[in-house]
Amino acid sequence: MKDKITLYLFVGLMFGSIHANDFLVPDSLKRKVVFIIVDGISADQLKEAHTPNLDAISKVGSYTEAFVGGSKGTYTETPTISAVGYNSLLTGTWAYKHNVWGNGIKAPNYSYPTIFRLFKDNRPNGTIAVFSSWLDNRTKLVGEGLEQTGHIKVDYFFDGLEHDTINYPHDRERNFMKLIDFTVADKAAEAIENYAPDLSWVYLEFTDDMGHRFGDSERFNAAVHFEDDLVGRIYKAIESREENFDEEWLLVVTTDHGRSPEDGRHHGGQSLRERSTWIITNLKETNAYFKEETPAIVDILPTMTDFMGLQIPVEIQREWDGVSLIKHVDAFDMTAQIEGENLRVSWKAKTEGKANLLISKTNEFPTGGTDRYEHLESVKIENGGVVIPVRKLPKGFFKLLLKTPNTTLNTWVVENK
Repeated sequence: MKDKITLYLFVGLMFGSIHANDFLVPDSLKRKVVFIIVDGISADQLKEAHTPNLDAISKVGSYTEAFVGGSKGTYTETPTISAVGYNSLLTGTWAYKHNVWGNGIKAPNYSYPTIFRLFKDNRPNGTIAVFSSWLDNRTKLVGEGLEQTGHIKVDYFFDGLEHDTINYPHDRERNFMKLIDFTVADKAAEAIENYAPDLSWVYLEFTDDMGHRFGDSERFNAAVHFEDDLVGRIYKAIESREENFDEEWLLVVTTDHGRSPEDGRHHGGQSLRERSTWIITNLKETNAYFKEETPAIVDILPTMTDFMGLQIPVEIQREWDGVSLIKHVDAFDMTAQIEGENLRVSWKAKTEGKANLLISKTNEFPTGGTDRYEHLESVKIENGGVVIPVRKLPKGFFKLLLKTPNTTLNTWVVENK
């Protein structure tokens, strides 16, 4: 890539520009990441549709069913709504932390940094990209230019076409969104092949539109097949880069929520089908957690940081609700529940060994502060839990950390909630 690049491609007036900053001096990164969100496809619907490109990627790499929505019936429960799901992926946390509860994206808590901020903190001269039908993905979720995000700048972007009613006249059948997705994917593939941004997000919407309109139907299956073809275009660009340059690319394809169990027209609730998602990657070397368990959308962020070798401050890692899909995971799914005079702390073990249970009486992180943790108990991972007398613990609220040799898990105890 040249040290100085200026590229402007305008599609209809001011909408949908691919843009690279002037005087850009990119780091020479060999490992690059693309994650694609294809909106609103439950795991059973993905299996029903014809998806030759996703099947091919799965064959080269890996596939797993996954979930969104946090832990049902607890303080982590998260609406199965589009923007909420996006931000759970971007921050590695559920909505009780990142504070996006609907598509209005009213007040994201930027104290929980997105993958883009984490990347830029590590690689200030590296390049990031957003290719999306929704302008809000860049301006509100990534928070481009905002003081709260450190005035982060997206180096390449192609978005905002949903506001262009001249080149994409809106119709009742939502076919304009099909054309937008085609254009977004085409520009993403072009930018990847020619400019190789280090970290790219591609968002495709048409499937969710067809789900709302037609529910479980051949029309919906056709929309999934259409998006599969667009994913294939992007994957070919990645393969071209790997064949012609000394680069290794991680591709992650997923969805943001499933669909209602009755007819597939809706989402937002906590039914199994609305929580049902999937993850496909071109990486074969996934861990036992990926292969044997049901990962969550919040696991994608730690996976990307691990792949790129980013150094993440410990106070940020302590807040993640996800674990890596490629490095060794000792335990997952930590919970804590007061039962009479005791607190029962539980987790699911994937290995044996010693671990430490830590406690913090404060929750300063959401407002930009740092929480102090103290040692509470030494435990064995394989035991899958520990019981602690309540009299030893603070009243009202506290945070727990399980620190194993390879994994950090966290949970909150919120009384009377």
